[in-house]
Amino acid sequence: MIRTTFYTDRPPLTTDHTMHALLLRLANQLPPPARQFATPDRVATLVQFLMFGTAGAVGFLADTATVYTLRYSLGLYGAGMVAYVVAATVTWLVNRVWTFRGQGSGPAHRQWARFLVVNLGGFVLNRGTYAILVTFVPLCAAEPVYAVGAGAVAGMFLNFSLSRTMVFR
Repeated sequence: MIRTTFYTDRPPLTTDHTMHALLLRLANQLPPPARQFATPDRVATLVQFLMFGTAGAVGFLADTATVYTLRYSLGLYGAGMVAYVVAATVTWLVNRVWTFRGQGSGPAHRQWARFLVVNLGGFVLNRGTYAILVTFVPLCAAEPVYAVGAGAVAGMFLNFSLSRTMVFR
């Protein structure tokens, strides 16, 4: 049986090295009291967070497109649930091949399932925010992109922390 590692066994891409070097140079421009907090480890975490946010932006596009495609056939709540699975799958894929490249192990389908389970807290924040906004804010019911965006931001920090420590370790 052939097992695919889906490119995660390769070294990190040069993008994160370039971002890391740029941020370290910028950190040297900070005032001396603030400079002490810009350690190489913190800068590496910031680079990873920015990459995670970029992956989230791609997921946001998939989420929004799915909601708009399905909102009339499934309603805003049904479309929102389907869209979450689509967006979570897209962000897991981008994070696996780019943000956390070379980290994590095991078959892709198990890591995908772990990603979904581990990020349930972020799901509650994300879709809870979405549901509240489409229910009580007429603008968000008419244009759900606002509710999708607010939900994505609400869950992002928790999802980053959980993905970094429990999925891509």
